[in-house]
This record gives sequence, C-alpha cells and structure tokens, in this order.
Amino acid sequence: MDWLEASITTTTPGADIVSDMMMRYGAKGTQIIDRADVPDPARPGGYWELVDPKLIEEMPEQVVVKAWFPEGTRLAAMQEELGTLTALTGMALGELKLSFNQVREEDWAEYWKQFYKPFYLGSRLVVRPSWESYTAQPGDLVIDLDPGMAFGTGTHETTALCAELIEAYCRQGQVLDIGTGSGILAIAAAKLGAQQVLALDIDPVAVKVARENVAQNGLTDRVRVEQGDLLSGVAEQYDMAVANILADVIISLAGPVKQHLKPEGVFICSGIIRERAEDVRAALEGAGHIIVDERYEGAWAAFASRPGQADA
Repeated sequence: MDWLEASITTTTPGADIVSDMMMRYGAKGTQIIDRADVPDPARPGGYWELVDPKLIEEMPEQVVVKAWFPEGTRLAAMQEELGTLTALTGMALGELKLSFNQVREEDWAEYWKQFYKPFYLGSRLVVRPSWESYTAQPGDLVIDLDPGMAFGTGTHETTALCAELIEAYCRQGQVLDIGTGSGILAIAAAKLGAQQVLALDIDPVAVKVARENVAQNGLTDRVRVEQGDLLSGVAEQYDMAVANILADVIISLAGPVKQHLKPEGVFICSGIIRERAEDVRAALEGAGHIIVDERYEGAWAAFASRPGQADA
C-alpha cells in the first residue's frame, strides 16, 4: 500500500494539538520532529540513552508534525480546520503550513527509525527499538519494540502518562488494553507483573505488529492480541483496563468499561488534550468512577479511576 504523507509546520506547544487533529482525521501514525525533544548528548542524565550527535543538525529548524494516511483519504475538512486552529485554541501555533507527499510503505517504515532511540518510559521500563542495542541496567525492564505501521512508539506524552499510571497501579491480575496500537502498553503491563493481558485494536495492521512485538518480548503466553472494536465482544472483568485513545472515545467508554472492571479495578485513560480533561472527568464521575490519580504532561492529561471506593 502507498501512503499520503501530510506535514504541518508548527511550534513546540502546538505539536501535540496538531498531532491530535491529524489522528482525528484518520492518520495511522504521527511523528513530531522537534529539536527541543532531543536532549543534548553533552549533558548527562538525558531522557534517551543513545543520541547521535548529528541528529539535531539533520532536523528541520521548525517543528514539523508528519502523519500518514491511506492513499485516497480525503482531507479537505482537516485543511479547513487547520485554518481556524489558532483562533480555536488561542495559542501561538506557528505557520501551520500544510504539504503533502506520496510515499511507499517501505519508505515510511524506514524513515523515522533515525529519530527513534532507546529511552526510559517511567522509572523502570526501557523501550528499545528492535534495530538498536542497549545494555540493561540493574532494575531495568526492557521492552523490545518495532512499531512498524502501527501507532505507538512510546515517545508520545500520552503513552508516558499511561505507563506511569500502569507502573503505579498494576498489581498482577488481568489487564485489558483497548486500542493497543503497537502493543507497547500491553507489554509494559506484562513486564510490570500482569498475569494475563488482552490487547484489542480495530486495525488489522496494528494487530499484526502488536503480535510480533509480543512474540519479540517472549510474552505470547501472557499477552493475547485480538482484532476488536473497543469493548465489543469483551465479556470478562479485569483488574485494570487501559485506553490511550482520544477524549471523545474515552467519554463513550466511561459507562461501558465499568462493567468490565472488578470492584477494586483501575481504569487508566489518556490521549486527552488538557482542554478536554474536565469533559473526561465529568464523564467518568457521571458514570460512577472515582478518580484516584490524574497526571499532566505538556498538552496532555491522564486519569486513573476506580468503580468503587477510592482506597488503594
């Protein structure tokens, strides 16, 4: 399959907003190219463990958000929304210049690898791209990952927020990962002690990639990846449910997901831009959830809630 690559120039604060917009219009994955995201290799304690010194020099001076759409996707509505985005958000979002390029699948799959290096996700998890080497430190839980054409490299703030909450609340048991993408959060839950994980995604490409990543990490006996539309066909109750999707989808899940949580279960959700955080809070509380934790990073928010008492 060939892909339509859309590129939008913006600012560091605007990158997540633009990425979220592109995902809403059907992007199968986005990439934020921002010099501010790459730590200075000369300064110890950087977020990434391995950084090519030439990386920053090769990056564009402006922040660029790239997204990949199936060939033939109509994006007139996205172009129209882009023209009003600055006014709608009240933020300085930069030029917001949109350009398109046709790319072959193999070109897309190789291009972004130069920007993707091993990094910590939370305090213990280390995400290692399958093509990179990494020497594990004591206490590291290493996730070998190849996102392929699936969304979810782990570098996005929403993934980091979910991983932090999974690390804080995962206590063995069973976990449901709704919209698994590359499978990164399902694998993280298993690495952190979950005994069984069901990972669902509606996209067959994501299912294929997630299964490959689960196998790469030796977790096929504990993580099952299935194609499914949100909670359709799910019958069991879980100790934890995770949804790193979008605010509107989480709002629609607030009621139904409660039926699939054990009394002391935890629902972790992110993919929520700050401007929609109160909408998600209202939906969760309106459905009877008790919010026990909330975290913010950049333009994004995440919640952990329980269907019963808030006692941990």
